[in-house]
Amino acid sequence: MPQVQRTGIPRALLAHLLLRIQERHISAAGLEALAAWLDTHPEVPTGDWFKRLPTLIVCGRGRLVRTFLSPTQAPTGKEI
Repeated sequence: MPQVQRTGIPRALLAHLLLRIQERHISAAGLEALAAWLDTHPEVPTGDWFKRLPTLIVCGRGRLVRTFLSPTQAPTGKEI
């Protein structure tokens, strides 16, 4: 299984992620939890997946994080 890609993120995707952080009011604590999870070099499925953290849901496809959801939103894919 692949690991989450942390470098070389396409600019358009990075801009999308930054916008979601702003729109969904993701806190510094939420970003710290995300960073701590990424530091574990998590393996992810090749298809759609999501990871629930205390204040946000990380959604991805394959190696890439694709978006962030608030805890009340419904993710799709395989929970990891």
